[in-house]
Amino acid sequence: MMIELINVTKKFGKKIAVNHFNLHIEKGSLTMFIGPSGCGKTTTLRMINRLTSFDEGNILINNKPIKEINPVELRRNIGYVIQEIGLFPHFSVFENIAIVPRLLKWEQKKIDERVKELLELVTLDQSFAHKFPLELSGGERQRVGLARALAAEPEILLMDEPFGAIDPINRLKLQDSFLEIQEEIKKTIVFVTHDINEAIKLGDKIAIINKGNLVQYDEVSQILSNPANEFVENLLGQDRNIKALSLKKAKDYVLKDGFITVLDTESPDSVRKKLEEKNIKIAFALDTKNHLKSRYVLEKATKTKKQKFIHNPAPWIIERQNNINETLSKMLEIGENQLPVVNRKKEFVGIVKLSHIFEEVNKKQIISEE
Repeated sequence: MMIELINVTKKFGKKIAVNHFNLHIEKGSLTMFIGPSGCGKTTTLRMINRLTSFDEGNILINNKPIKEINPVELRRNIGYVIQEIGLFPHFSVFENIAIVPRLLKWEQKKIDERVKELLELVTLDQSFAHKFPLELSGGERQRVGLARALAAEPEILLMDEPFGAIDPINRLKLQDSFLEIQEEIKKTIVFVTHDINEAIKLGDKIAIINKGNLVQYDEVSQILSNPANEFVENLLGQDRNIKALSLKKAKDYVLKDGFITVLDTESPDSVRKKLEEKNIKIAFALDTKNHLKSRYVLEKATKTKKQKFIHNPAPWIIERQNNINETLSKMLEIGENQLPVVNRKKEFVGIVKLSHIFEEVNKKQIISEE
């Protein structure tokens, strides 16, 4: 669904929280709201589902003013995810996810199927259905919160700093999973963040807000290359050219050759024989569901070294949605020049090579200089 804000103004007493705000959000896009604390980004988000009223202007969803829509009906058709998550502690995960479908009087069979589908979507196995929020980690609770927001199949999703309370490592994992999920569901998403790196990594477009005013709204690449003013430049930081690398993801550099795949039930001797016959160095062992289980490396013999055949039962991996900064950092840190790539379901999709990334980045640098 398309969202449009037209000259929207919100005041709290004499203070103008949102000032003549104009914004057109395209259907199926992921728009990031970013700015300093108190700039009006959360207030703007909450006006879209009428949790906060506005004083002037109009907000349209698919060209219909939201003031003409019953607020309860409006909110039931818009998913809402917040930092605190707000799961009911005395409800199981299943019951938390099923809340809105029950309010909409869905049949039990349809609810059962939807909860099962959503747990799979947010990469939680079915055993989580019977757990309670206190039994979950912060990242798991956030995934359940996302599943609950998606339960009634809303076209719009509003997210207010949903990953803000998660530790940095799990936050990156959640961001990657979220991008994978958005590739599948293609919802119209408005996402509030205070983290410029998160905004750059996740957003199709970024709305930069300061003191209730929309300072710049554009595609991420345009904002990085053409900041509107000094405020935007400072927000992006001095390393904005390096940040531009995060616009490219590992999935953009996946290669399908230079290795072989084998079933994880295959014997090491059989794997070695295949590598020798094909004159290939690396084999990835997969199960019947295409999950990566291990890696074999057949090193070539040299004058000073005998040939080695190495089996690694827990290989390092790259997620499809890891940006190039993250990918390069991991490869350089562990000293690997190529790594397997998996999707959010941990299915093997190919490899990335350090040399290939450098080649592609170098080509783009040459083109941009011309």
